[in-house]
Amino acid sequence: MKQTLLFDLDDTLIYCNKYFHLILEQFADEMTQWLEPFGFKREEILRKHTEIDIAGVQVFGFKSEHFPQSFVDTYRYFHNLCGRSASDEEERFLWKLGYSVYDLEVEPYPYMDETLQHLIEEGHDLHLYTGGDYSIQQNKVERMNLKRYFGDRIYVRQHKNTEALEQILRDGKFDRSSTWMIGNSLRTDVLPALQCGIHSVYLKQEGEWNYNVVPVEAKPQGAFLTLEALPEVPPAIHQYLYRNSEAAEPLRNVQKPS
Repeated sequence: MKQTLLFDLDDTLIYCNKYFHLILEQFADEMTQWLEPFGFKREEILRKHTEIDIAGVQVFGFKSEHFPQSFVDTYRYFHNLCGRSASDEEERFLWKLGYSVYDLEVEPYPYMDETLQHLIEEGHDLHLYTGGDYSIQQNKVERMNLKRYFGDRIYVRQHKNTEALEQILRDGKFDRSSTWMIGNSLRTDVLPALQCGIHSVYLKQEGEWNYNVVPVEAKPQGAFLTLEALPEVPPAIHQYLYRNSEAAEPLRNVQKPS
């Protein structure tokens, strides 16, 4: 049975958080070195950054400038607190460090190609729905050659929430009974999907960004599946459809290369 599948991009199809963690560790190294004489510890600096980072995303969405600005804002917070003289040069360094995350490698999760190809061969309609700056996300799409799976069915939104998903579903006249949202974020993938009345697949990832972790209180109108690896998606969807329809075909697994 043909389904419409909306895939998230970052930390669903390609790695993202691990690169932000890498840059964040470099930020913490620099800040700890500068502030240690004033009694501030690495853990305290990271906690404050998380607070500033999440507060900024809730206001500005996934603008590319947000991450480097969160470094500068954290720097200013501690310097105002301890009275250490701030430096334009240090602020410029932190801004460049934060922005450098967008220049790092684009790496697919294991079996990304095999999973997407398998779903196409099964006859499903694939869409890509991601949050962020259009130019940065399009660059990732091009580097991963993802248009071969999604064509022009690609949606980039600065604010990725229930309102944005609802507009996509409404404008595209999606059949919600056969539409799925597949992603790693409880906040921006799972909850909006459940609130919009479509199926949801939560791809649980290690080291998840705190912003993405929220309680799930919306009641599913269809499927709500929790999986741990991308190749589990096709058989899980197939099993759900098979249980709910006698007309479904027998299960076929994704073929992983040896």
